[in-house]
Amino acid sequence: MYTADLVSVIGLSPHLYADDTQIYGSCPPSDVGYLVQDISGCVDAIGDWMSSNRLQLNGDKTEFVWLTTARRQQRLPTLGLTIGSTSITPCKTARDLGVHIDAELTMRTHVQRTVSCCFATLRQLRTIRRSVPLPVFQLLVVALVLSRLDYCNSLLINLPASLIQRLQSVQNAAARLIFHMRRSEHITDALISDQPSLASRSACVPTD
Repeated sequence: MYTADLVSVIGLSPHLYADDTQIYGSCPPSDVGYLVQDISGCVDAIGDWMSSNRLQLNGDKTEFVWLTTARRQQRLPTLGLTIGSTSITPCKTARDLGVHIDAELTMRTHVQRTVSCCFATLRQLRTIRRSVPLPVFQLLVVALVLSRLDYCNSLLINLPASLIQRLQSVQNAAARLIFHMRRSEHITDALISDQPSLASRSACVPTD
């Protein structure tokens, strides 16, 4: 509640969370300079408001990203914002509530990091597979691995097949690990097993 008054200070479109504030703006390519001025003025106003309320604006934690097509990315200014003594240059990706948003809105970075994190967890779980009962191990895989595929999966609709296949590879690897299957074995039966379903945990990832 202590940041609720920021809404009246921010002139652009804000999203306020407990300890995080996001500002959004849009414009045609010809008005990019004006938008940068608006954002700079908005950030300055936020900084003044926070100072007057004994709060601190963390310039070194602030991210600034342009969201547009790859062709138009080349036409955008490379200069960023200045917050106090901190200069912030436009970044290629920004993390928003656990989702990695890349500048071209392809979701490629989010998929890559999700897959990498899932396989790292699967490697760790492999070391305890023989030490716990199968139902417990399956619950661990669902909670620690497949839940990551579920998170914000509505953002993954209509992605290219190559990215969906990378997410599917996590699901397949999880099933093979649980049921002690080799890479050469067909995975469909394991995914639709009548044990707690793996396939149902990731609605956006089609089974093979």
